[in-house]
Amino acid sequence: RLDQVYPVVQTILEALRDHPNAARVEICGSFRRGKETVHDLDFLVATKKPEAVIEAFVQLPEVIDVIAKGATKASVHVQDGLQCDLRAVSSAEFPFALAYFTGSKEHNVAIRGRALDHGLSLNEYGFTPTKDGVSVPEVEDERDIYRTLGLDYIEPELRENTGEIEAAEHGKLPRLIELENLRGVFHNHSTYSDGRATLREMAEAAHDLGMQYFGIADHSKASFQANGLDEKRLLAQIAEIRELNAEFEGFRIFTGSEVDILKDGSLDFPDEILAQLDYAVASVHNVFNLPEAEMTKRIIKAIENPYITMIGHLTGRLLLQRPSYAVDIPAILDAAAATGTIIELNASGWRLDMDWRWWKLAREKGVKCSINPDAHSTHGLKDVIFGIRAARKGWLRREDVINTLPLEEVEKALKAKRERLG
Repeated sequence: RLDQVYPVVQTILEALRDHPNAARVEICGSFRRGKETVHDLDFLVATKKPEAVIEAFVQLPEVIDVIAKGATKASVHVQDGLQCDLRAVSSAEFPFALAYFTGSKEHNVAIRGRALDHGLSLNEYGFTPTKDGVSVPEVEDERDIYRTLGLDYIEPELRENTGEIEAAEHGKLPRLIELENLRGVFHNHSTYSDGRATLREMAEAAHDLGMQYFGIADHSKASFQANGLDEKRLLAQIAEIRELNAEFEGFRIFTGSEVDILKDGSLDFPDEILAQLDYAVASVHNVFNLPEAEMTKRIIKAIENPYITMIGHLTGRLLLQRPSYAVDIPAILDAAAATGTIIELNASGWRLDMDWRWWKLAREKGVKCSINPDAHSTHGLKDVIFGIRAARKGWLRREDVINTLPLEEVEKALKAKRERLG
C-alpha cells in the first residue's frame, strides 16, 4: 500500500539526492503514477559516476539484501521484502528514462506510436530520426518530449492510456487538484468512538496543519466494535463541539457522524437526530455479501435521505486484504447526482475508496468529491496526501472537491442537499 512504502520512498530519495555524484534523482513506476498499490519501487539517477552511486545505494541502511548489482543498475530488498531498483543514466538520457520507467506500458506504447508518426523513434535513451529531414529536438525534461509530439504535458498520474493523449492533443487536460488546495477535512474519529486522540486534540492538530475547518464523524451505535455513539453520547459531543468552537477564531469544527447504513438501507440514527448535525457520512460496515442489486438499493436508499451529506468508502474494500463488495457504481453515481450527495474519496492507505477509475465518470455526472483521511489519530490527518494522489489519478480538479472551498462556502455546500430536497 502507498502508506507502507511512502516513508521508504522519501528516505531513499533523500539519501540518493544527498550523494555528491547524483545530479538528478526521481522515483518512477507505479508509485510516481499514484497507483493504489505497488509491486516494487523504481528509482532513477542522472550521474557521471554510476558505479559510485550504485555502490552507495546497495549499502543504504534500509537494504536487507542485494539481488543484483551492475555498472548502471542494481536491485535490493528493503523492509518486508519490498524490492527497490535503481538505474543510473546520463543527464541527457534522464528525461527519456524518467518517462519510460514511469509508464504505464500502455501509455508508453501509444506515445511511441505517436513519435513514429512524427518521424521519430522513441525509447528510454532518446529520440532517433526515422525519416530523412527530421531533426532531433533538444530535450531537457519530460515536457520537451511531449511538446515535440504536439502534446501538452501529461502529469504522471494520468499516464494510463485512458484518454489523456487525446486530451493533451486538444488542450483539454484538467488542471489537477494539489495538496495545498485542501482547506479542511471531514470523516475523522476521536476517543468518543475508536479514535486514539480526543476531540480537542484532533481539532487542534487540524488547526495546526493550517486547516480552516475540521469535521468529526465518530461511528454510530451499530458499529459496537468501534464503540459507536448512541443518541445521548452524540448529543453530548455536539454540546462539546459548541464549547470548543467558541475558543477558535477563523476555524470551525463541524458536527457530524459516520452513520451505519443498515442491511435494509435504513440508517442508524433517526432523522430528528441527523437534523441536529452539520453533516452526516453514511457507510456500510457489515453484511458485505448481499447481491449487487440489493447492495446497490441499500446504498441508494441512504443517498435519498436528505440528511446524508456524503457516502463513505463506497465499496468497502481494504487494499490487499478485502475486495470490494458487489455494487453498481454507475447507478450509485446517478443517484448521487440526482440528490446532490457527495461521494467520499477515503484517503486512508487501506482504502482509497472510491477507486480512481470511477472519478472521471463521477465528474462528468457532476458528482462532488470530499477527500477525507478517515483519521483515527492526529497523525492520520496527514493521509490526505494519498487521497490527493488518487484524486489526481481520477482527473479531479480543485473545483470537483468540496473541501477545497473556504469556510463560508463549505458551510453552504453542506446545507445544499437538505435545501434542495426540502
